[in-house]
Amino acid sequence: MRFLLTLAAWCLLWVLCWPLALLALVLAPLVWLLTLPLRLVGIAVASVFALLGAILMLPARLLARL
Repeated sequence: MRFLLTLAAWCLLWVLCWPLALLALVLAPLVWLLTLPLRLVGIAVASVFALLGAILMLPARLLARL
C-alpha cells in the first residue's frame, strides 16, 4: 500500500513539475541576458571605487616607504 502511495506521489510530482522544469530551462538564458548589463555596471562601479581608493591611499603608501 505504501509503495503505491509513493508511486502515485512521484507520478503526480512528475506531471506537475516537468512544465516548470521546461519553463526554467527556457527562461534561464533570458534572465541571464537581462541581468548582464547590471553586472557590467556593477563591475564598472567597483572598478571606479577601487581606483579612487588607490588614488586616495597613494600619499600614505609613499610616506610609508620613507
